[in-house]
Order: sequence, then structure tokens, then C-alpha cells
Amino acid sequence: MRILVLRGGALGDFLVTLPALGLLRTKWPGARIELVGHARAAGLGVTGGYLDAVHSQHEARWSVLFGDTLLPPPLHAWLAEFDLVVNYWPDPDGTLARRFPLRDGQQFISAPATPILAPAARHFCEPLKTLDLSTTDFRSCLRLRTGNDVGSAISDSRLPVAIHPGSGSPRKNWPRERWTELIARLEEPILLVLGEAEMESWSAPSVARFFSADDKRIKVADNLPLPELAAALARCRLFLGHDSGVSHLAAAVGTPCVLLFGPTDPAMWAPPGDHVRVLRRGADLNTLGVEEVLTALSAEL
Repeated sequence: MRILVLRGGALGDFLVTLPALGLLRTKWPGARIELVGHARAAGLGVTGGYLDAVHSQHEARWSVLFGDTLLPPPLHAWLAEFDLVVNYWPDPDGTLARRFPLRDGQQFISAPATPILAPAARHFCEPLKTLDLSTTDFRSCLRLRTGNDVGSAISDSRLPVAIHPGSGSPRKNWPRERWTELIARLEEPILLVLGEAEMESWSAPSVARFFSADDKRIKVADNLPLPELAAALARCRLFLGHDSGVSHLAAAVGTPCVLLFGPTDPAMWAPPGDHVRVLRRGADLNTLGVEEVLTALSAEL
């Protein structure tokens, strides 16, 4: 059995697809499952045993799928090898769907790229019902390898609180001055998680302006490879963040989470699970005060 999944987006988009990938892997444990998508994020699916191979969604060869010309013979032959193609790429006019099946016996199923069922993971599981696959557990679970190859950039000491002050959109972010006040008032050791989106406002020189250089509580995880970041988050006592891919990663490795939501709907986008607590006071994150967040953290610590 060979299965191809087409899934766009970034880290969070991939992680909410894990329950669907888990259904496929459970049904066909010996299948070869490949995915075309965000290669860095989907690499976690290989680590976790959901996938056997990943192909970057940014490769030029995929664009021909949305045209009206014949597929190049090598691409046609490769796609025809798959018994099942599951599409989560945008296909508003059905151009992609009309490409399949490429041979007798090949099955093609599809769902809209933008979730319309909550939580988002449920949306991506829904089309698999045509394969008699279903679940009521929409939690994303990521199993990590153990050993010296994972988490090497972070000390072995257990870090009680991981904080990720960013997201893919400034609209989803709590004001930086409130983050800095909260961090200054926390007595716990902190793992400050920074990615590309935070590099300018939360760079090392920027952090140094807000916190004393001899503050031993703070360690910075600066744009770590995702397997190392996942391993570091798994060792944390608690995670605090926004509606972001890193928050989904923390939840997927089982770390208790307190998540600050504003303009996005937590019913759709918050990771499901009893270990996730959402704070939201409407669409504007400015309505959340430092005291309220500290109280929520104290209840979890």
C-alpha cells in the first residue's frame, strides 16, 4: 500500500493533520506514506512514525498539477504508484481533482484546505470516513526519539516554564511590554523560545535590554531545529504562548499549556486536550492583563 498526502501550510497546519495521518498509519501499519508539504514541519511526522518520506511543497514540479497540460511522464508515473491520494491543498475549481485517478484502482479523496469543522483536526479526519476510518480523539500526539541526537542544544536540566512570545501574525500576539513584565515577575526558570518571526524584536541584544545579563533564570532557544525544540518542550513543566505552531508542538509532546487567544477562534485552533488551557477575553489580546495570566500560570505550576 502506498499513500500520498498533499498538505500545505506551516508547522501548526501540519500538526493538526496528525490525527488524520494517525488513522492512516493505524489502518495500514506497513504502508509507505509520503507527504508533500512544509518539509521542515513534516519531518516531525517521519520522526514520529507517521510518515516515511516528505517532499517540499515549494518544488516547481507541483505547479503543473493545476494546469491543463499533460503531466510530464516521470511525474505521472510517480503519482500513479500511489494507491491512495489524500488532498488537503486548495482546489477551488476542481482542477487538481480532475487529474485523478491516474490508473485503475487508484483512489482520490479531498477536503477543503481551510477547516470548516472544529477542532481543525476533525476537519482533516472527516474525508477519511469514506475509507471507514473515524475517531473522536482529535489530539495531536508526537512521539519523540530518545538519545543524544535530540535536544542537544538545550541543557539536560528540567526547565519549568517555556515561553513563546510570538506567532505567525502580530494580531495574535500579546503586547511585548506585558510579556517582559510577566517574565520579570516570574520566579521560575524560563526557556524563551524564539523563531524567525521573533528574531527582530526578541533578538539576544533586545532580550538583554529588558533582562539583566546575570539573570540565570532565562535560557534562550533561538531558532532550534524542530526535533530539538520538541525535545526541549517535552522537558518543560509548562508552556505559555499564543495561537501558533509552537503551541501546537508543545501540546503534541504532552506539555501542559496556557495559551493566550485573541482574534482567532480557540474552538477551531486551540490544541484539543485536558492539558491545554485557553485564556481569551474577546478578539483583542490587550484585554488580557499580566495579573490574570500570572494567576493562570500559578494555578498550573
